Amino acid sequence: MIDSYTGRDDAEVAAAAALAGAEVVRAMYGRRLTRVDKGGGDFATAADIEAEETILAVLHEARPDDAVLGEESGRQGAAGSVRQWLVDPLCGTLNYAVGNMLVAVNVALRDGAAAVADPFSGEVFLTDGRNAWVRQDGADTRLAPTSATRLVDVNLDPPFPGAPGFRAVDLLARPDFVERFRPRVVSTTLALAWVAAGKRAAYVTDGGDLSGSVHFAAGIALCRAAGCVVTGIDGAPVGGSGRGLVVAADAETHQLLMSMTGGAG
Repeated sequence: MIDSYTGRDDAEVAAAAALAGAEVVRAMYGRRLTRVDKGGGDFATAADIEAEETILAVLHEARPDDAVLGEESGRQGAAGSVRQWLVDPLCGTLNYAVGNMLVAVNVALRDGAAAVADPFSGEVFLTDGRNAWVRQDGADTRLAPTSATRLVDVNLDPPFPGAPGFRAVDLLARPDFVERFRPRVVSTTLALAWVAAGKRAAYVTDGGDLSGSVHFAAGIALCRAAGCVVTGIDGAPVGGSGRGLVVAADAETHQLLMSMTGGAG
């Protein structure tokens, strides 16, 4: 049997896996789906599980020696592998379950290539770790961040580990924030790909170290490769002891947000 992934680099493997998962998500949209309770008000649907299985099949065929961390299935592969893929098969499950199309499929090689697929627009955003581009209808376009929209996505999903010192919701009540920006809440890390693509000026979320998160790793990789400014909410580098995430299209926007979150200086 001919290996269909022979000769593909990691970015193309990430894109193929994300698009395979996106096809499942799109095909199952609108159905009454079985839910699996994960506790704390969180759940997975049958689409999350089937999409992850499809993504893993691609990764196992393309990179059989690599380890994988999937949101639904946990860790797989050799424990000592130096390469690990992070998979979030359906980011925005709550949106999807109520018939909202704001979702993403995230696939990232830790500290390497990554892809974020939008199942309903047909776009896949990808990076080889150095450059970032979007592919739609077979055409590739380099990602070009810009703050021109002034739209800032603020993640308001719990938990809120930074409270009471930092709460993302407090940004919405600041006069200096609403004078300069317009908040949006889409509740999916597709918003990170939008920052890289110039559809958003910035993204802000609370949290711990998100660098190894299946939800955030692909978006962080895209934004870094596209030239965005990426830090924790305290201005510290993402990773290790970092807290949350502030991703901005440019340094000026980032500095403004730092002054509002208490991370400046």
